[in-house]
Amino acid sequence: MKDHGQVAEELFREGYNCSQAVLLAFEDMTGLERETAAKIASSFGGGLGRMREVCGAVSGAAMVLGLVRGYCDPKSYEQKKAHYQLIQDFAARFKEKNGSIICRELLGGVTSPGGIPEQRTPEFYQKRPCASLIRQATRIVDEMLAQTDAP
Repeated sequence: MKDHGQVAEELFREGYNCSQAVLLAFEDMTGLERETAAKIASSFGGGLGRMREVCGAVSGAAMVLGLVRGYCDPKSYEQKKAHYQLIQDFAARFKEKNGSIICRELLGGVTSPGGIPEQRTPEFYQKRPCASLIRQATRIVDEMLAQTDAP
C-alpha cells in the first residue's frame, strides 16, 4: 500500500503547500492529474491564502474525502448528511490529535504579516510543525477510507 504520508511530506518539502501536498499524495485514489490537483489546492495553503484559518492539510484531506467519498446529487439529503458527518469526524480526529484545525493555533500563534509566502529554507522546516500535521491528516484519511462502512 502506498504511504500517502511519506509522499505528502516529500511533496511539501519540494515546495508544495500543505493542502497541495495532501491532495497530490492521494492521486492514486482521486484520479486527478497532478497539475489540476495542484491548482485546485493552491488557494488553501497557509490556512487559506496565508490567512492562517483552517489548516491546509485539513483542507486537502477534505478534498480527498470529497473526491473519494463525496456526493454529487444536490437533492440527496442523506448523502449530503453522511458526507458532512464524515468531514466532521475527520476534523474531530485531527483536532483530538493536534488540539485544533486552525493554522495559526497549530503554529502556536504564528502570524506573519501580509500574504507573502516565506522562503522554504532548512530553518523554515525546523520551525514549522507542518510536515507532522500533513502526516497526521493523511493517516486519518487512510484510516477513514479503509473503513468499509464509511459513506
